[in-house]
Amino acid sequence: MFVVEELNSEELFALWSEFKDSHSKSAKDRLLIHYAPLVKFVAGRVAVGLPQSIDQADLVSYGMFGLIDAIDKFDLDRKIKFETYAISRIKGAIIDELRAIDWVPRSVRAKARVVEKAYQKLEAKLLRTPTDKEVAEELGISEKELQSIYSRISFIGVVAFDEVISGGDKGDGSVSIGDTIADKRASSTNSFEREETKQILAQAINKLGDREKVVLALYYFEGFTLAEIGDVLGVTESRVCQIHTKAVMQLKSKLAESERELI
Repeated sequence: MFVVEELNSEELFALWSEFKDSHSKSAKDRLLIHYAPLVKFVAGRVAVGLPQSIDQADLVSYGMFGLIDAIDKFDLDRKIKFETYAISRIKGAIIDELRAIDWVPRSVRAKARVVEKAYQKLEAKLLRTPTDKEVAEELGISEKELQSIYSRISFIGVVAFDEVISGGDKGDGSVSIGDTIADKRASSTNSFEREETKQILAQAINKLGDREKVVLALYYFEGFTLAEIGDVLGVTESRVCQIHTKAVMQLKSKLAESERELI
């Protein structure tokens, strides 16, 4: 078992400099130990809503690969905090492994696809975000049954926001949330594509309902847990899961529509 090493800002900068200058293994190991709590934090957030069969300890082990990658690739000249950069890499590594082990039952994936197609169809027809009642009618079910479906597919939504950005593909052309952070030395083409992605995403988020925007902002950018968001909104954690899932469905629909308009 390791002990987290407390370092002040000067010691930490010196450690980073040593690692980047000499690729010292001991310096890298000390950085890994120092930032290891980030992995546990991210794994804990991703674990919310996942099936009980997914062990959080496994998520931590997946996340460590992301932390290693973040330390190797972090550029000290970039004017961002390492934590901001690393959290995205850690979460991406966890999501990649979850995809690889195909952790979502086929029946749940099928439900998610059906709801997503309903959103896309109604978005194109109504030229606005459909209401729960309209989605339920399109699916031929009650609003209560629709909320039940949101609950069942909520653990897809917990990790799906990164997939909205990357299109669910980790090929050469994918863009993660962390990758959208500006890099002044990036090529003009890549910078333009990333800026365009951010603009499309921002426009899509602005079209969401107030509750959906609050849930996304608090969860992804303020670090709140789903339970804490429930306290803020005065609803249950289960209801927050439903709102989150609905928001992701709407974003995927809006982004798909934007892509069709560009073709």
